[in-house]
Amino acid sequence: MGAERGYAPNVGGKRREDDELCAVVLAAGRGTRLRPLTSVLPKALCPVGNVALVDLALASVRPFAADVAVNVHHLSAAVVDHLSRDRPEVHVSDETDRLLGSAGALGRLKPWIDGRAVLVRNSDAYLTGSLTELVEGWDGQRPRLLGRRGASAADFGDIQYVGACLLPADIVAGLAERPSGLYDLVWRPHWERGEIEFVMTTGEFVDCGTPRDYLRANLVASGGRSVIGAGARVLGSVVRTVVAWGRGGGGRGPA
Repeated sequence: MGAERGYAPNVGGKRREDDELCAVVLAAGRGTRLRPLTSVLPKALCPVGNVALVDLALASVRPFAADVAVNVHHLSAAVVDHLSRDRPEVHVSDETDRLLGSAGALGRLKPWIDGRAVLVRNSDAYLTGSLTELVEGWDGQRPRLLGRRGASAADFGDIQYVGACLLPADIVAGLAERPSGLYDLVWRPHWERGEIEFVMTTGEFVDCGTPRDYLRANLVASGGRSVIGAGARVLGSVVRTVVAWGRGGGGRGPA
């Protein structure tokens, strides 16, 4: 399935229909707040609704991107094995040697990006809505972020970033391969100058950064029903519910 034509940048005042987005799914974080789960499994492979977070992120960007890359660092071999087995078309950017952050990751990927605009997606952001609302109508001139209003943890005034954004090609071309984040290098200065666009998500968003929020994402995905896998072997007693993982129905999770 080809990429949807929701975006074509303006170059020299003309719209270039042959330009396509590429996408980068950020999956290199150590997941320290999600321990003990991430002591044995990289956060990107933790499932929500029995689907790995990285697979959910890949499915959300695939309709809009000609090519997709994923960066890896913590327990990288497990992510690489998963992608090579289930998603062999995905380009892997290995940061095992050094965690580069969201901006540095794009800096390392610049030869692969090859002058294109980029759709960036956090793998640990659980989103129920489509990214069509983010991509549709973008002219490629300013950063565009997907957000929501009214959250307790706001990033830009009353708007919370929910893990997906579009970056113009010229901004990506200026990023270097060194540890750095998009918030400090790109988003905050553009926001302060009034040069950033926000699109509000119409779906649910959960940042799967802690066991509590990871459980909440699974409950959203299950409609509030038990998230204990049908073949899971529960060790100890269940107070309310657990999160289970693993192929073949084995695993344990936080009560």
